[in-house]
Amino acid sequence: MSIPHTMLASVLTGPKTIELREVEVPVPQPGQVLVLVTAVGVCGSDTHFYQTGAIGDIVVRGPIVLGHETGGQIVAVGHGVDPGRVGSRVAVEPQTPCRRCDYCKRGAYHLCRDVQFYGAWPVDGSFSEYAIVDDDFAHAIPDAMTDEQAALVEPVSVAVHAARRGGVALGSRVLVTGAGPIGVLCAQVARASGATEIIISDPVAHRREFALAHGADVALDPATADLDVYAEHFDVYIDASGNGPAILSALPTIRPGGTAVLVGMGGLQLEIPIAMIQHREITLTGTFRYVNTWPAAIELIVSGAIDATSLVTGRYGLEDVEEALLKSTTDPVSIKTMIIPPLTAAARG
Repeated sequence: MSIPHTMLASVLTGPKTIELREVEVPVPQPGQVLVLVTAVGVCGSDTHFYQTGAIGDIVVRGPIVLGHETGGQIVAVGHGVDPGRVGSRVAVEPQTPCRRCDYCKRGAYHLCRDVQFYGAWPVDGSFSEYAIVDDDFAHAIPDAMTDEQAALVEPVSVAVHAARRGGVALGSRVLVTGAGPIGVLCAQVARASGATEIIISDPVAHRREFALAHGADVALDPATADLDVYAEHFDVYIDASGNGPAILSALPTIRPGGTAVLVGMGGLQLEIPIAMIQHREITLTGTFRYVNTWPAAIELIVSGAIDATSLVTGRYGLEDVEEALLKSTTDPVSIKTMIIPPLTAAARG
C-alpha cells in the first residue's frame, strides 16, 4: 500500500487541550515497524494525562500523542526486520525496555529502569493514523481476532499480570474492588485461571450489573454491603479501583496466607494494618503494567474465555478524542471507548 508523507494525529498540547494536527508520518528505524492504526482503546491513564498533565512522576513537558491500547497492521519495516512482516495484523505491546539490564535479562523487562512507555512523555502513542512500534513488541494476531480485540489485548494483559501476581489458581476465591474495564477483565481472567468464586464491588449500579454478566458471581454495593461476612474468606484480593477506603475495607477479607494485589492507581500513600498483614502472613503486592502477557491474552480472547468486545460502548474518530477521554465521566453507562482512526476520514475533507 502507498504510505502518505503526512498523517492526522490528536496531540495533547496542554492540560485539557487536544488539537487534531497534520504531522509527518514517522519512519521506522532499525528494529522497528510502522503500523497503520486501526483501533485504540481509551485508558484511564490517558484521561488523567489529559486532565492534569501528569501521572505520578511522569510529567508531560511538551506536545505528545496519547494512546497505548493499539491494534493495527504493519505497513513498513526498518532495517533488520523481516520484510515479510508487511501486511501482518498486530496487537501492540506499548513499551520499549533497554534489553540489556539485569531486569531485562531475567525476563522482568517491565521493571527496566530505562523502559519507555508509549503515550507517556516523551514517547508518542497511537491516537494517530500511523505509529512506530518495536518489531518484537508488535505481536501477530490470528485472522479470527478483530481490530478492536487487538486493541483490547493491552487491558487484558493488565488483568493477566494481576492474576499471575496474585497466584489465582484452580479453586481460588477472589474479591475484586472496582468494576470498571480492568476490574471486569480481572474477574474474567480469574475465572479463566480456575477461580470458583468471584465477588466484585463497585458503587455504580450499572457497572455491578455489567460485572455480573461478565465474570462475577456476586456484585456488591460498598455503601450497603457488610464485608464482615467474608472475614478471612478470600485467597486473592485484587483492587482495580485505586480507592483507599475500598482497599482498607477489603483487607480483613483475605485469609491467612492470602494475597492482595493493588492494580488501580490512587493516592500516593495509604496507611495499612501492619499487624494484620504480619499475623496472617498476607502477601501485599502491586503491579507495574505487565510482562510476557501478550501471547496468553491473545489466546484468552480468541478462545472466547475472555469477552473483551462487549466492554466497548463507544467509538470515535481522531477529531473526537477529547469527548472519548471524558466519556467515563459524562456517560453513566459508558464502560470502554475506542478510537477508530479510519472514522476520521471525513476530517481530511
